[in-house]
Amino acid sequence: MWAFIHKVGSPKWFYAISGRLLPWCWILAVGLILVGSLWGLAFAPADYQQGDSFRIIYVHVPAAFLAQSIFVSMAVAALVFMVWKIKVADMAAAVMAPLGAVMTFVALFTGSVWGMPTWGTWWIWDARLTSMLILLFLYLGVIALRGAFASRDSGSRAASVLAMVGVINIPVIKYSVDWWYTLHQKASFSITSRPSMPVEMWWPLLLMVVGFYAFFIAMTLMRTRSEILRREAGKHWVRELAAGGA
Repeated sequence: MWAFIHKVGSPKWFYAISGRLLPWCWILAVGLILVGSLWGLAFAPADYQQGDSFRIIYVHVPAAFLAQSIFVSMAVAALVFMVWKIKVADMAAAVMAPLGAVMTFVALFTGSVWGMPTWGTWWIWDARLTSMLILLFLYLGVIALRGAFASRDSGSRAASVLAMVGVINIPVIKYSVDWWYTLHQKASFSITSRPSMPVEMWWPLLLMVVGFYAFFIAMTLMRTRSEILRREAGKHWVRELAAGGA
């Protein structure tokens, strides 16, 4: 088990295996997002109460899911780095943070746009919205900490601690609509229970959610590979790779 963990954590091994996976992840992500968005925006029926304004769900829900999942993934990678000192885990955590911040902003922005015709206001200090705003600040804090120290290792450790502590906000986001009175509706999408919407609306949403996750995996692999080359530039195998590419 430990040998496998350290093999996966080897920059050279990770770079090689991720290069094989990356094209398939991009094909899956682009294909699902194109089909899901076309289906949801052009062919799914309008909502009987919200009309066509509900269609923002096909961006809002996947972005909100991904914003939370990326932070959990980042916290797990941070834990692996802190416990087993695996460099690739820290590299992955570093490249996840900006994407997570973007997804959180997209979720907040699309939620505000959706809230105007639904609630009659762009923003309200609702439990779900407030906890998502805190998530954005946590992402920005993790990014800032990495650049706040002269030593990269010190910045990595500080960012890892914040990620592991900040992950407690994720269940608050998830269960806020159950724990407190909130204007935000309960989950519209679940793979473990009967859909709360017609299947004609649910299927394109499923495709978008899976497509967004494939996009996250592809972006993480691509940017981690770039980070490996940057950090391992002095290693013999990287110089050989550069010479071969030239």
